[in-house]
Amino acid sequence: MNSISTVQSAMTQFPVPTSVHHRLGEASGNGSVRANGRSPQEVREAFTQFVGQTFFGQMIKAMRSTVGKPAYFHGGRGEEVFQSQLDQTLADHLTEATAEQFTEPLFRVQFPHLASEESATADSIADRGLSQLSSLARR
Repeated sequence: MNSISTVQSAMTQFPVPTSVHHRLGEASGNGSVRANGRSPQEVREAFTQFVGQTFFGQMIKAMRSTVGKPAYFHGGRGEEVFQSQLDQTLADHLTEATAEQFTEPLFRVQFPHLASEESATADSIADRGLSQLSSLARR
C-alpha cells in the first residue's frame, strides 16, 4: 500500500474535526467544505499551516521526549520555560520550508473540489498567456 492510500484510509477512519472545517470554511451536510468567499489558495494556505504545524510540532515534541537533560550546558528553568516557544518557532519555520511537499496530496484528497477549481484557474491563466503569445507574429 502506498503512502497516499494509507493517508486516504486514515482520513476515512479519523475524519477531520468540525473545528478544522470551521477554520477552513463552513462544513456542508455532505462533509465537503465551501470556501465562504475565500479563494482556494487561501484555504490551501490555511490547510498547509494547520497540517504542517501540527505534524512538525508533534514530531519535535516526540524528539524532545526521547532525550534527557544534558549534564552540561543545560539552560536550567529558563530553558524549560521557553522550550515550547522555541519548538513552536521551529515548527513554523519547518512548515514554511517543507510542508507543501506532503500537504499537497492531503489537500487534493480532503478538498477535491477546491483542488480542481484551483487547477482550472491556473489552466485558464496559462491559456491566456499562450493566447497572448500566439498574437505575436513575425512581420
